[in-house]
Amino acid sequence: MKYPALLLALCLAVPGFVQAKVIGTTVPAQPLTAEQITTLPEEQRAPWTQYLAQSQNQMKLDQAILAAERTDLTEIVYGKNGDGTKTMPLNRDAAWYGSAEARHIADVIVSYQTPAGGWGKNAPRDGAVRQWGESWIAGKEEGWHYVGTFDNGATTTEIQFLARVQAQIPDEAGNRYRAAIYGGLNYIFNSQYPNGGWPQVWPLEGGYHDAVTFNDNALSDIAGVLRLVAAGQGDYAFLPQSIRAQATAALDRAIGVILSSQVRIESQPTAWGQQHDTLNLMPVGARNFEPASLSSSESAALLLELMKVENPSDAVVASVHAGAAWLKSKAMTGVAWVKAGNDKALVQDANAKPLWARYYSLETGEPIFGDRDLTIHDDVMEISAERRNGYAWYGTSAQKALDVYAEWSQKHPQ
Repeated sequence: MKYPALLLALCLAVPGFVQAKVIGTTVPAQPLTAEQITTLPEEQRAPWTQYLAQSQNQMKLDQAILAAERTDLTEIVYGKNGDGTKTMPLNRDAAWYGSAEARHIADVIVSYQTPAGGWGKNAPRDGAVRQWGESWIAGKEEGWHYVGTFDNGATTTEIQFLARVQAQIPDEAGNRYRAAIYGGLNYIFNSQYPNGGWPQVWPLEGGYHDAVTFNDNALSDIAGVLRLVAAGQGDYAFLPQSIRAQATAALDRAIGVILSSQVRIESQPTAWGQQHDTLNLMPVGARNFEPASLSSSESAALLLELMKVENPSDAVVASVHAGAAWLKSKAMTGVAWVKAGNDKALVQDANAKPLWARYYSLETGEPIFGDRDLTIHDDVMEISAERRNGYAWYGTSAQKALDVYAEWSQKHPQ
């Protein structure tokens, strides 16, 4: 099979293939600051000012606690990097969560909980418990980075794992796990923005981490935990009504920010970005190769969340129909994103599943691709090989949302 020939055959099928060019530059999101808050109408500033102060105070407290632990230490031990979520399985039989293995993982989880109540990311939870003075994050600490985050399933996975373990230990021995769950839920409640969204990192770290984050399904993961807590059943039956009410209110605000941030183009609601500006809720850039855009993967995840709403309002129903229509309009058929020698490329494949680009231009609606030098391209083959092969520029995950939508739409017609 000659991939170059197939790529040539796709010239007319892939937007931007023939006249590839640099079409823009990624502008990273701005941090939430007191100066930014002054751009809001005066009557809206108070809750944001309070939120920012709470975040700053929490970071000072977290840093002070770690500094106090390190007083007189001659050597600091740093945690290992790894796939943390895989070491906290959520798909085992209920009885396994009462085993010595599961309880050890739970003990490790508790030991790495930050004073704010969250957890870092990419840290294996099946190793040794945290040592005195060890940073709460994986790897050698450089500055203050991801000390409490929702990125890569962090915090939400820890809460769910602890909930399963404590359910198998109903006596006092399970109280330490329940206490950690309370701390994790308070972390979720305290870090929620006044508009209902969440940053990627809390206390706020600055930069794009402060944006309302849908990336890697952060908000969707949080909403999933809140939904379990609000129901107060099974592993979450121990939670009091007051916590369940807080979770319900937080979930309602989360649904609100999903609706508010759905991008309208020529007055028509479309989809969502990977992350949105904290205050004006417009899509913004993140890392150099992640431009402000509409994102198929994150949009699909948000549609799945909206379709879980019981007795959806007219606004939710309209939002879902519009988002699903946008996904359908962007589906590519007859092509696959595959390894072609030492490279990746789009090739013709009549049997391939529908495919979506990761990012779509806010101006043209066509696929766009970012590179490490901040440049934005209209052809994936024009970006550096390192980025082309090291990022999920195309994927099939949006189909799941459309499959659910097919049934949901029968119950909730336009």
